Amino acid sequence: MANITAAEVNKLRKATGAGMMDCKKALVESDGDFDKAIDILRKKGQKVASKRADREANEGAILAMTTDDKKFAAVIYLSCETDFVAKNDEFVGFATKLLNIAIDNKPGNVDEFKNIDVDGRTVAEHITEMVGKTGEKMDLAGYEFVEAEMTYSYIHPGNRLATIVGLNKASDEVGHQLTMQVAAMAPVAVDKDGVPQNVIDKEIEIGMEQARQEGKPENMLERISTGKLNKFFKENTLLNQDFIRDTKKSVAQYLKETDPELKVIGFKRIALGS
Repeated sequence: MANITAAEVNKLRKATGAGMMDCKKALVESDGDFDKAIDILRKKGQKVASKRADREANEGAILAMTTDDKKFAAVIYLSCETDFVAKNDEFVGFATKLLNIAIDNKPGNVDEFKNIDVDGRTVAEHITEMVGKTGEKMDLAGYEFVEAEMTYSYIHPGNRLATIVGLNKASDEVGHQLTMQVAAMAPVAVDKDGVPQNVIDKEIEIGMEQARQEGKPENMLERISTGKLNKFFKENTLLNQDFIRDTKKSVAQYLKETDPELKVIGFKRIALGS
């Protein structure tokens, strides 16, 4: 049996919002596995926040931008240790420089990004040099991109959240609204077809266990979990979410009313603590 410390219990409490005793019991039951403990809390009906141990909030700057032709958009997360450094003009300027490098070079992933040569040194080496200046640990902790006929970007004030969205055709108003929608509602996929099967399987498992805990008959568990899964799709897929500017319609309905030919090609969202 794992030795569960008070610090671990508190960490789970902060990540989920569940009670201290419930968190301790879940950690004991999961033998100290943080993600399993979260699933245990959810199965027991706890209203758990969506955070995970490996996604705890660090400080840093999150920035997004599109290319001049709007066919490529990138969002980056340069992490640091303290809010003081994150708000420092030199740090934000360095993060902006990295974002411009991404826009100019269009790397396929973080590793490619870190190996781009800039003035005879790699991006990773430039980050190391910045660490020496500030005395704080830094890393290119996140990088995502979208390619489409038209892309749009949004940076929330404070550089703690940024989004990018790709559409099949130009529509500046829709592009703006969807970057805000993604920022506010944090969807996991464009539509239910884009939700990974392992996520669907876990939601079904959790839904069945919740219904079982509520005393529902075994022969009804699958139907109940399907209903819960449909609710998950509605709340967590972009096209099925309520449109934040008019909750009487879904995002899909908003798009259809604006321009039936408009389609969302993809989106990315990076936020501190998400």
